[in-house]
Amino acid sequence: MSQPIPPIVLPPIQNPELERQWLESALRQWLNEEFIPEIINDTIAFRASQIFIRQRLEGENDLGCLVIAIVTEMQSFDFQKSFYSEFAIANAVSDLILNSGINLV
Repeated sequence: MSQPIPPIVLPPIQNPELERQWLESALRQWLNEEFIPEIINDTIAFRASQIFIRQRLEGENDLGCLVIAIVTEMQSFDFQKSFYSEFAIANAVSDLILNSGINLV
């Protein structure tokens, strides 16, 4: 019988503004390096980092739930001027978190 994949849980948030700034900067860099730098990447990184931190401040620490929240809330974002979608952004956030060296619970 198959076993469910255990959740990836982040430690409780300690410094929301520092975490938001880090994520915004890391995501902007990823967006600019993945294809070409675009002005819209700044807006995308800012919006995604705000969603992420708001969810964290509300007590959500499960990375899977955070990814779903980003996908859901970014669906209202106009991606017409971008190479990306809400799914690419949410997946990039997840990868950045997992590769950051953060101590996961």
